[in-house]
Amino acid sequence: MIGQTTMPARPLEPALYIVSTPIGNLGDITLRALETLAVADILACEDTRVTRVLLERYGIRRRAFAYHEHNESEATPRLVEAVAGGKSVALVSDAGTPLISDPGFRLVGAMAEAGLRVIPIPGASAVLSALAVSGLATDSFFFAGFLSPKDGAKRSRLNAVKAIPGTLIFYESPRRLAVSLQAMADELGADRQATVSRELTKTFEEVRRGTLSELAAHYAEADTPRGEIVICVAPPGEPDAPKEADVDTLLLSLSEEMSTAKAAGEAAKQTGLPKGDLYKRLLELKDAQA
Repeated sequence: MIGQTTMPARPLEPALYIVSTPIGNLGDITLRALETLAVADILACEDTRVTRVLLERYGIRRRAFAYHEHNESEATPRLVEAVAGGKSVALVSDAGTPLISDPGFRLVGAMAEAGLRVIPIPGASAVLSALAVSGLATDSFFFAGFLSPKDGAKRSRLNAVKAIPGTLIFYESPRRLAVSLQAMADELGADRQATVSRELTKTFEEVRRGTLSELAAHYAEADTPRGEIVICVAPPGEPDAPKEADVDTLLLSLSEEMSTAKAAGEAAKQTGLPKGDLYKRLLELKDAQA
């Protein structure tokens, strides 16, 4: 029974069920998710107080078992044993799809290692919601999670992902947003297009678009925003092709120190242009000088 509506629920087979829950609007829950939460033998959640709000909204009366980063090591074997013993376990996080910057991947790994089934119950995801409304490329993307609060580690991570040929997606806390946007502008490129999505699916939902430098300047001046934040950054642009005059200058300079073939090879490394084309061009330049 869910609320005042009685719904027939099929018994669940023994397995771990990864259940996605709303990221804000409690209406964003699937019927399959409700059915799973209502009939699973064990309901494991990140915070029982948060999950209780969802359960009460749909009149699901049952106890939840706390599963979080602080008890993960001792709780995991118990849940694996429960599934091995014929029980069904539903895992939820505070919001969205479990395991995405939330505890749970060790539990899934332990279930798989024990030869037990893991079944996804798809639903809301802040990552995909923010990407969908960003207006940025969706054919390829990389979820980078939270950046380190330490400046050096933050910038090192940004440099590690800056050349990935896809939209970059980050989670960030409101109080670190302005600082992180400035670091992104410095390391990823001030003119790269980006979006800051806040409070998705909630009353004060906001999606702000602009270059990284524009967004960094805005949030440096604005009051600290509230709510969950997702940053999407456009893929890197194609590098500018070297100008013909610059290539000619490089070829002639290199040819003063090495053979024509080696000069063409070195120029190819520096410019990314085909060695054969550079070799022919250098011969033309030498003929013109003769």
